[in-house]
Amino acid sequence: MHEARTAVVIEDEQDIRSLLAAVLEQAGFTVRTASTGVEGLELIRQTDPLVTTLDVNMPGMDGFETARRIRAISATYLVILTARTEEIDALQGLEAGADDFIAKPFRPRELRARIDAMLRRPRTHVLAPPPTPDPARADEGWLEHRGLRLHPQMRVASVDGTELDLTRTEFDILAELLVHGRRVLGKAELALTLRGGRYTGVEYVSDSDARAIEVHVANLRRKLGESPSQPRWIETVRGVGYRLTPG
Repeated sequence: MHEARTAVVIEDEQDIRSLLAAVLEQAGFTVRTASTGVEGLELIRQTDPLVTTLDVNMPGMDGFETARRIRAISATYLVILTARTEEIDALQGLEAGADDFIAKPFRPRELRARIDAMLRRPRTHVLAPPPTPDPARADEGWLEHRGLRLHPQMRVASVDGTELDLTRTEFDILAELLVHGRRVLGKAELALTLRGGRYTGVEYVSDSDARAIEVHVANLRRKLGESPSQPRWIETVRGVGYRLTPG
């Protein structure tokens, strides 16, 4: 069981480590800090934090490897910070299991907003096998499409009776697609929805955020075992976004 409102900051630069700790303390967290990935992993084992921030460029074990090891032991909300502007940092971080990423220098208010949005989403990382539905209520709450079944409230999903091991973001993207059916969901709309916002068409979403959606969808397709060129479930609308395949 994680300690309520505990956060871990893994950052090798003292000034940034102190700033992150201050922002999280102001948000009501009890904060523990570490200057290396190894120290951070040990803190996570000890405290099972609700939120963890992780720097990419650290001596020894870098942020990507640290993120992979964190994901092996914890479902903490994981935010990766990077000082480099290359997209590859953010994409590698998401593939390693991060929930979000922020470029340095960051604005404290943006960090608070990102964390608040994450906390509005369920914390379950690994999904349990779908329960056998009650025949009298077999369709209640379930979303289905071509052998794919998902229950948003129970946070379970399966394909042809085989459970899916999805991250929070992959699950939420799949749920959005199932809810909206053949309506096309743009990358910007998905990015904003995942952060708890409401898309009206005028909000700004960065290219990196849109690219992150592409990575999440690619990972989701890999876990579903489908080909982008001959999709069974998720159809790409080039230059726009995604929608379900015809039923």
